[in-house]
Amino acid sequence: QVQLVESGGGLVQAGGSLRLSCAASGRTFSDYAMAWFRQAPGKEREFVAALSGIGSSTNYGGSVKGRATISRDNAKNTAYLQMNSLKPEDTAVYYCAARHMMGPSSSSSQYNYWGQGTQVTVSS
Repeated sequence: QVQLVESGGGLVQAGGSLRLSCAASGRTFSDYAMAWFRQAPGKEREFVAALSGIGSSTNYGGSVKGRATISRDNAKNTAYLQMNSLKPEDTAVYYCAARHMMGPSSSSSQYNYWGQGTQVTVSS
């Protein structure tokens, strides 16, 4: 089992940047593919990005492609999401998720472990 804690959310102006962090504990971090999802009020959870355990394979959601970069530091047991050129429609609670010994899926149902979420608000 792995525990996930997100941080780095906050209020940012449109056009700005933000880096979210997801600290993991409990098991061998590199055994887990990591992903970021987000959920805005009244909307379904949306896939943002995913990364394989050793960082060799990535997958991005269409709404953030070209503006987001997912990365990880296995020595620090931490995954990151760098978001640039932020838009008001990026406002949401951002969640990190993990799945064991599998690839970077875009489906939330494939992830067993979730953090509590961090709020990102982009003002226009």
